[in-house]
Amino acid sequence: MNIGLLNSVQQEAVTYFEGPLLVLAGAGSGKTRVIAHKIQYLIESLNIPAHKILALTFTNKAAKEMAKRVQHSKGLQICTFHRLGLTFIKKEHEALGLKQNFTLFDEEDGITQLRAIADEQTPLTQEGLIKVKSQISLWKGAQCSPEQAMLDSGPDLQLAALYYQAYQARLKIYHAVDFDDLIGLPVDLLRRCPEIKDRWQDKFRYILVDEYQDTNENQYQLLKLLTGVREAFTAVGDDDQAIYAWRGAKAENIQTLKIDYPRLKILKLEQNYRSMGNILQAANALIAHNPHLVSKNLWSDKSQGEKIRVVEIDSEQDETQFILEDLLSHQSSTQAKLGEYAILYRMNHQSRSLEQALRLRGIPYQVSGGTSFFARAEIKDLIAYFRLVFNPEDDSAFFRIINVPKREIGPATLEKLSEYAKSRNLSLLHACFEMGLNHILPPNMVKRLFEFAKLIEQFEQEANTAESDKEIMDKIKAFILELDYATWLNQSAQSPEAAKKKIENLQFFVDWMARILKKQADNQDEVTLKDVLNKMMLLDILDNQQKNSAETVNLMTLHAAKGLEFNRVYLIGLEEDLLPHKNSVADNKIEEERRLAYVGLTRAIQHLTLTYNTSRMQHGQRTEREPSRFLDEIPSELLQRESFKAMGSSPSDQAYVRSKLADLKALLGQG
Repeated sequence: MNIGLLNSVQQEAVTYFEGPLLVLAGAGSGKTRVIAHKIQYLIESLNIPAHKILALTFTNKAAKEMAKRVQHSKGLQICTFHRLGLTFIKKEHEALGLKQNFTLFDEEDGITQLRAIADEQTPLTQEGLIKVKSQISLWKGAQCSPEQAMLDSGPDLQLAALYYQAYQARLKIYHAVDFDDLIGLPVDLLRRCPEIKDRWQDKFRYILVDEYQDTNENQYQLLKLLTGVREAFTAVGDDDQAIYAWRGAKAENIQTLKIDYPRLKILKLEQNYRSMGNILQAANALIAHNPHLVSKNLWSDKSQGEKIRVVEIDSEQDETQFILEDLLSHQSSTQAKLGEYAILYRMNHQSRSLEQALRLRGIPYQVSGGTSFFARAEIKDLIAYFRLVFNPEDDSAFFRIINVPKREIGPATLEKLSEYAKSRNLSLLHACFEMGLNHILPPNMVKRLFEFAKLIEQFEQEANTAESDKEIMDKIKAFILELDYATWLNQSAQSPEAAKKKIENLQFFVDWMARILKKQADNQDEVTLKDVLNKMMLLDILDNQQKNSAETVNLMTLHAAKGLEFNRVYLIGLEEDLLPHKNSVADNKIEEERRLAYVGLTRAIQHLTLTYNTSRMQHGQRTEREPSRFLDEIPSELLQRESFKAMGSSPSDQAYVRSKLADLKALLGQG
C-alpha cells in the first residue's frame, strides 16, 4: 500500500508507533483506510509478523471489509470482540472450570432459562423476563457480579438481581456461557491468573480497535489487559457516532483512555471525503448541540452542492408516494443504479408501507437493520399455509406450519410420517389421509394429522368455489379465524407489545391481499385465489433473490446505516416522538438521538432529502405530528423547504406514474 496517497494526518496515524494512539475519526474521514494501511505498515515496514497483530471490530461485516483491504495478511487476526472471547474460552476452558464442549447460549436460550426460574420462584410475564435478561446483560457488561448486584441495587432491581444469581447457577450446571460471558469470562481470568495474562499479552505485539466509542466496560478492560505495559495499540473512534448506549456502550471510554494512558497521543481525522459542503455543514451544526469529549470540526474540499430538501407531507402513505415518485424520476433521468439510493428511518415499522409499494411496482430492494416485512415469521407462516393449499406436494411448507399453531405433533411422529410418505411416494399432506398410518402411529396422532390435512383440503375447496374478490377474502378471513392464529401469536410472542405488532402485521397482510384481489376485479381479470397465491410465492422467491443483488434500493434503520454511504439518501420521519424517539426524550437521552440523526445525515454523498409527516397513525388513530427539533438546529440557509401533496387519480396523474414505471422497467431490461 502506498501511504503517499493519504493526507498528512492519516499518514501520521499509520506510522506512529512510539506509544498508544487514539484516532478521532469523523464521519467519512477514511478510518478504515487508515486501519488497513497501518496493518500493512506494521507488517512491511516494522517487520511485525502478521499473526502477532490483532484487529478488533464489532461486526463480522466490518471484519471482512477490513480483511479485504489488507494484502499479504496470512495469519493476521481480524475478528469481533466476541469472536476473540470465544477463541479465548475454548483455549482456557479448563482454567475457567468449563468442559471442552461447553454450550453457548443465545438470547432465546437465556430467556428459556429465566422462564424456568420463574416457574420455580417469582412468576414473571414474557415482557418481564426480557427486561430481566436485558438488565443481566448490562450488569455483565459493567463487570457487576450477582453478589454486587444484590448489594448495590435499589428495591426496583432486587428481583432482577435474584434472577441473576439463579441464572448464573444454571449456566454453571449446564456448562454453558452466554453472549456477555464471551467478554466477561476472559477479563475475569486474565485478572486472576498472571501466567495466563502474560501468555496472551505475548501473543499480540500490536492491537487495533475499530469503532472504539462502542466499547463497554468489559471490552475496555479486555483491551487494557491484553496490551499490558507495552501499550502498543491504536484505537479509532468517533464520539459523535456513539449510538449504542442502550446496550452498555460507553463513549466515556475515550476520556478514560486519556487517564489510564498518560503517554496517549491523540490525532483527529477531520477531512471528510464523502459529503458535499451543505450536507457536511448541516451535520456539523446539528452535532454542535451535543457536548463533546474532544472537539473536532469536519471539513471538505468538495463544492457546496445542492441544498438539503426538507419536505412536509400529510401522512405515511403520501410519504411513500413522494419517495417513490422522486426516486423513480431521478433514477430514470440519470440512469443511476438503484443501489445508490438509501431510505433511512428510526424504527423498523417505518419500512412496511415502503416495502409494499416497492413490491407492487416490481422495484427490487433490500432491508438492513431489521426484518423485512415479508420475512417476518407470521407472514412466512401464512404464505406457507397458502403454498400448501395451492400445492399439496409442498413438503417444506407442510413442515413449517404443521405445529403453527401448536398441534402437539412431535418430531418422532413427523419422522414416521415422512418415512411412510416416502415409501408410498406421496406428499406429506396426502399421506395424512392414508389408512396405513394406523399401523405405525398411535390413534391420537393419526387423528391430529388427519384433522390438519382436512383443514387444508376444505379451505382449498371453499376458496376455489368463491366467485368474487369479497367472497374469497371472506373465506381467507374465516380460515385464519379457524386456525385461531391470532390467539397463538398472543401466547407465543415474547411480550404483549410484540404480540400486538405481529397481529398488526397479520392484518396489514390480509388487507394487502384484499387490495390485490380488488384490483384484479376492477380490471375485470379473473379473480382466483390461485393467482394471488402465485403472486405471494413469487414475492417470497424475489425476497430471497434480492439479498444477493447489488441492484436494489436500500432500506435500513439508522443504526444499521452507520459505516455506509450512498449517493442519494432519504431520511424519513423527522418528527418529535420518532426522531428524537419519545422514550429517549422521556429518559433524557436526547444526545444519543441527535447522534443518530447525525449518522443519518453523514451517510449522504450528493443528495439528501429529509421528510416529516403532519399526521401519523398511532394505536389505530390518526394523530397530529410536530417536526423534529433537529430540523431547527440546522441553519435555514442550508435547507430548501417543500410541501408534498399526494396526486389524485386523474388520467394525467396515472399516465405520469405509468411513464415513470415504464422508464424504470426499460432500464432494468424488463421492457
